[in-house]
Amino acid sequence: MKVTLVEVAPRDGLQNESEIVSATDKIRLVHRSVDAGLRRIEAVSFVDPRRVPQMADAEAVMAGVPRVDGVSYAGLIFNDRGLDRALEAGVDEINVVVVATDSFSLRNQGCSTAQGVERWAKLAARARAAGLFRTVTIAAAFGCPFAGEVPEATVLELIRRVAAAEPDEIALADTIGVGTPDQVRALVVGAARIAPEATLRCHFHNTRNTGYANAIAALESGVRVLDSSTGGIGGCPFAPLATGNIATEDVLYTLNRMGVETGVRIEPVIETGVWLGELLGKPAPALLGRAGLFPPR
Repeated sequence: MKVTLVEVAPRDGLQNESEIVSATDKIRLVHRSVDAGLRRIEAVSFVDPRRVPQMADAEAVMAGVPRVDGVSYAGLIFNDRGLDRALEAGVDEINVVVVATDSFSLRNQGCSTAQGVERWAKLAARARAAGLFRTVTIAAAFGCPFAGEVPEATVLELIRRVAAAEPDEIALADTIGVGTPDQVRALVVGAARIAPEATLRCHFHNTRNTGYANAIAALESGVRVLDSSTGGIGGCPFAPLATGNIATEDVLYTLNRMGVETGVRIEPVIETGVWLGELLGKPAPALLGRAGLFPPR
């Protein structure tokens, strides 16, 4: 089995940090990730800097990332202005988020879920014409911080609606880390049935210590693309208690022990996680930086 890890630390990882990280350090993080073998990196977000100040330097970051054959850089966008900026900056992929509930969508994007679907469709058409790889992420697919439980049928219907715009990839996101493996299996199987032409990707947070179990459940259900964040850093500024993403190094440990191929070298990822903790002034949540590898090398 071969699994692709999408490194999200430069964007989803850093966006919730209150202390601004310099563009130089963000570029250094991308360089370290590329050197470790990561080939899909969500590097930036083209959003209103007043809403997410940490992402205000997207153009500067994209201007400094290494352009290496086989490495693809993604930018998160919400509107036409964001897509304009992404195209000018030279991203390879766009990621557009559609939130599964109106209550969270209004807080996160200032629009209803239905309006989010319409935005996605228009952005997808423009991005397709520009030759970009297009991902649509269903946020709060496993639960909402404001509406609570999100019915499976609601998420599957939303997948059907976003699939009409022919995404290259559909990502199911447990934005606040409330999902469980049975939910993962049900949504992955349902999504594959509804949108068989799209690659399925999953995004898990380990807020309630279920993120890694959910990742394995996704793989067992046929998913071959997982988001992860070096150091396990991350969160959402608009979702209370949406703490860290599953850590790239911790996921790699599990996958390596299972004989799953990723093309990523774990030692430099561990080193980068420790470096990130020092940069942010607090220990990174990832456990490999503390426990080390087994067997010891």
